[in-house]
Amino acid sequence: MSATTEARRTAQQYDPLGAMGSRPLAIGLGAASIVWALLVSVFDRDVVGSPTLSALTVILVAASAAVVFTASSPFRAPFPRWAFVAHVGLLGLASVTSVAAQWGPDRSALNDFMSLITATGIVMVAPYRPWTDLTIGGALLAVVNAVTWGVGAATFPHEIPVAVAAFLAAAPTLVLTAASAVFAWTFAGLAERVQIRAGSYSVERAERDGIAASVQQDRSTILARDVAPFFAELRTREVITDADRERARLIADGIRRAMVADADRTWFEQAVRVEGGEAPVVDDPDGLTAMLDADQRSVVRTFLRAAFRASTVDPAGFRATVRRADGQDDAATRGDPARADPARTDTARDARVLLELDLAVADSDIGIHRTFDPYFAVLRVTFPDLDVAVRPSALALRFSYDQH
Repeated sequence: MSATTEARRTAQQYDPLGAMGSRPLAIGLGAASIVWALLVSVFDRDVVGSPTLSALTVILVAASAAVVFTASSPFRAPFPRWAFVAHVGLLGLASVTSVAAQWGPDRSALNDFMSLITATGIVMVAPYRPWTDLTIGGALLAVVNAVTWGVGAATFPHEIPVAVAAFLAAAPTLVLTAASAVFAWTFAGLAERVQIRAGSYSVERAERDGIAASVQQDRSTILARDVAPFFAELRTREVITDADRERARLIADGIRRAMVADADRTWFEQAVRVEGGEAPVVDDPDGLTAMLDADQRSVVRTFLRAAFRASTVDPAGFRATVRRADGQDDAATRGDPARADPARTDTARDARVLLELDLAVADSDIGIHRTFDPYFAVLRVTFPDLDVAVRPSALALRFSYDQH
């Protein structure tokens, strides 16, 4: 993976469950910022200033916290850039209104709470944005703080030089921005190296080994159930009858059908069969699940394993439907090149694939959420257009992916 791609990936994308666990910290920091801004604005100011602008400052801080609270939800993952821009913009505007609200000879730096709130504001979003965004956003907030405090210090001189006042205003944000950026950069680098090591055992090899083991098991079952008893009977007979020949033909046909089914089975069908047995239905006539990449396959396979091992899930009520998102069948993939339209061959290759999973779950909607919410969080990061429909005794998932 290139350095550019790595810079764009976040801790949330590498570790969705870890980011989900750190969300209470972001919510707590946001709530503490609102309470602190409110208390200081009301009870601890040297300058009476403008109550309207003070109230506006608190509202802006609350709005930035609300943006983080909403966008950091694992069911809206990944954290979008527009939310980060809005968060930084609201905090920057709050810094300006905070100074304007108390315009005058402010003698106590403790009253100017926005320098620390902007600093913790960057920490709040550290798991959700790449280090480049954190660095740029934090630097912009530090500049806003330095300029606003510097202008105030120049207009109302005090014992502290203007340059020192500007530096003190920017320092907390610069320090915590550097810490957040180092965290995001280090986490991305470590996660990338782990993925590279894990990738040394390729998905293709793992699937080949798994399918080969399944094929061997199926054939061993046929040999033990049908072939061995038949040969044991023949050994006791002096004459082979037409009935014996017919039975031998049926056994051979069964072995041939099993071999064809094994050859045509995709990794997805293999995963469903291993975890759910023969009851689940997989409707993937074109083998489109083979087009999922390594990360996507791992996430889908993990969800399947969790679903089929849940005591409330009935494998007989599982159905997977895989189709091209444009509703067109690939005739060439189906083995009928004559039906394929050459004019739309490239378009078909570039189309997205829609995967729908329907499960019968003997549980309430609250119980279903309690069981599967962590998996929904991971799926949401991997498939941003994931749509989850939870109803009593039923769960439906719908998402799409590019053909790789």
